Amino acid sequence: MQASKQNGESTFHTQEPVHEIHRKAAEQHELAARAHRTAAERNEKCDNPTGNWHLERALEYAEHAYKLARDAHTKSGQIGSL
Repeated sequence: MQASKQNGESTFHTQEPVHEIHRKAAEQHELAARAHRTAAERNEKCDNPTGNWHLERALEYAEHAYKLARDAHTKSGQIGSL
């Protein structure tokens, strides 16, 4: 069983259905997009420190989304080979 810890909460990807992992990945992509838009708005207003903070959050969300999507892809391949 493979466990991962993200933002203080543990998840067991091997026990989650693939569609649930995809849903979580989509949520993280949405959070990344929102943070990226906010960063752009702040930078346009010359509020660079706040914009940079939101940009860092966008990167964190995007990285987490990528890992979830990769896990879902791997798991879906395992299901097909059973």
